[in-house]
Amino acid sequence: MASRVHHLAPLVLSLLWLIASPPLVSCHLRLPDTFSYHGGLLLTGKLDISIFFYGPIGRTQKRVVRSFIKSLNHGGGTPKPRVTSWWDTVESYQSISSPDHSAPKIAVKVVSQITDTSYSLGKVITIDFIKSMVKTATAGKPPAGLVVIFTGKECAVASLCRGRCYDHGVIDNQPYLIVGNPEVECPGACAWPFLKSSYGPPGITLKPPNGNPVVDAILVNFAAGLAAAVTNPFMTGFSKPGPKSWPLEASTMCEGMFARGASPGNPGKVALDGKSGGAFNAYGLNGMKFLLPALWNPRTSSCWTPM
Repeated sequence: MASRVHHLAPLVLSLLWLIASPPLVSCHLRLPDTFSYHGGLLLTGKLDISIFFYGPIGRTQKRVVRSFIKSLNHGGGTPKPRVTSWWDTVESYQSISSPDHSAPKIAVKVVSQITDTSYSLGKVITIDFIKSMVKTATAGKPPAGLVVIFTGKECAVASLCRGRCYDHGVIDNQPYLIVGNPEVECPGACAWPFLKSSYGPPGITLKPPNGNPVVDAILVNFAAGLAAAVTNPFMTGFSKPGPKSWPLEASTMCEGMFARGASPGNPGKVALDGKSGGAFNAYGLNGMKFLLPALWNPRTSSCWTPM
């Protein structure tokens, strides 16, 4: 693998919605401190990603995904709060379990990208089809530390929509992440806070920062899945038991939280773009804005958001 996998031992800027909050502070909500490291592998060092766009994925989605990935490691000149600060929290997991408590940078790079616009494997994706996708994404390509699969709106992924909006695992020692498209299959489960939720309180809905509620929802789910895949790639990293057979991981420990003041149905005190009204909590490169999910901070045992 190109990714180094280490064994780790035990305007004015934009308007603020409601009250402006200082960046880089943890949310008020604390959860039971049972989230722990299970002695396995994490993805560290040079993380090369192979992307497989399965279905007719639009240009906007591809642009937003690529911009987010580039923004993970490059924040110079970008206003605060930055995407890099969110990624710093993911990297901080290394300091909890490494012998020297260090947290080296995880350099993320897309090394290959393929697109299958015709749904050649069909539109109902099971684990057997995911195996084929992983092989296709890596065949004849540079070695990848993580294969990321994005599915089109006509595609149903067997493990998604019933309480989760992405899935990750390992096939032949190759970590992968698959992110569904909630436009048709499960907008009420996987597109909040940009579309009305089908579960829990009616909740607040927000305008998407990049103009498309489905694309920005996919980005939220991709970010959550990426954090999980890095900190728990082989299901032996950081997690705690969750509902059914699904563990709670770096992002799902703080599900539905995006800023301070979050509560069920309320994403928190996010920022609003002064022109579009799009909600965001982190700046990326070239003026891009993103709404990123809260992360469990292993250093403070609490949920952390960029603002």
